[in-house]
Amino acid sequence: MTKPIVLLLVLFLIVCAICAGWTKNLLVSIVIFMSYSLIMSIIWIFLQAPDLAITEAAVGAGVTSVLFFATLRKINAIGSGDGKEEPHEPDTK
Repeated sequence: MTKPIVLLLVLFLIVCAICAGWTKNLLVSIVIFMSYSLIMSIIWIFLQAPDLAITEAAVGAGVTSVLFFATLRKINAIGSGDGKEEPHEPDTK
């Protein structure tokens, strides 16, 4: 019963890894990375390693994603949410 579920999760894991590398939008890439970490934590649960699952969920999907979002906001790649800032456009010179 669990083998098809684990195989499906591994397939989703591979798709997330490929899509995170191919996407051009940094915000979308971070969301895909969060999905990757959550799927990996579910796989750790199926492998009977709950300590690794909790660590993966907390560090991979939690702390690291928050740091990525803060970095994007710091470099003005995403707005502050008030609608006053424009997205950062790289110089073409």
